[in-house]
Amino acid sequence: MRILITGASGRLGSALNAVFSARGHDVTALSRDQLDMTDFAATRARITSAQPELVLNPAAWTDVDGCAREPERATRINGFGAQNIALAAVEVGAAVVYVSTNEVFDGRLNRAYYEYDVPNPPNAYGYSKWVGEQGTMQVNPKHYIVRSAWLFANGGKNFIQTILNAAQAGDSLRVVANEVANPTYTNDLADSIAELVESGRYGTYHLVNEGWTSRYDFARYALDRAGFTGTPMEKISTFEWNRLSTPPPYCGLVNLAGASVGVKLRPWQEAVDAFLRADGLLAS
Repeated sequence: MRILITGASGRLGSALNAVFSARGHDVTALSRDQLDMTDFAATRARITSAQPELVLNPAAWTDVDGCAREPERATRINGFGAQNIALAAVEVGAAVVYVSTNEVFDGRLNRAYYEYDVPNPPNAYGYSKWVGEQGTMQVNPKHYIVRSAWLFANGGKNFIQTILNAAQAGDSLRVVANEVANPTYTNDLADSIAELVESGRYGTYHLVNEGWTSRYDFARYALDRAGFTGTPMEKISTFEWNRLSTPPPYCGLVNLAGASVGVKLRPWQEAVDAFLRADGLLAS
């Protein structure tokens, strides 16, 4: 299959490039510098030239606090940019995968969210991604909307590495205990997207590592597995962590649709172990 990937220099884009290339697909991988998805004419020209059968669109502005400062810019990039890609894709007969977020939900149901629960974004980032979902679905009937959460990847800045670096430096650790979601390993997400695409089942999916936990317990697990069992950590609330964006408080996702077509991800604890092992950080 001829595949075009946006945001290919990002962690998820890089993982998707590796996974789809390994599966024998003909991949064109474009970085942000090579494709400005807010420019429809340029986007159309690039996609028309490549003639893909599938466009994978993980490209996004993921700085949630930056999105809070500049909400219209966030919507132009994550929302209208995604629509531009979906429209250019449909003009060449290509399907599209749009990678979205659990933050399209407000996290106030006091239970995990299923694929067709009604979104109500609590912040500018979530709103911009919801606009991207709508723009993709409305213009391209051959779409996969893939929501995920709390991504972590080897080789880049992420929550686990930040926690471990602080522990190694002997810094005091204060971690939010009342924010809940699914820690998800980028490698597992990329594999699951490949499996989903190969199923040919269009629709909306929650692809996350199984289970949900708090930021605090996520951090505690990573510390313990990396050998920092004696490192103290203080529980705090989101009200004590000053930031511009407001994250959803309880926003676990249930992978019901994906599981129904055979696409399942391992538990988040196993994914954290795999991440630590790959970086040589898993304690014996």
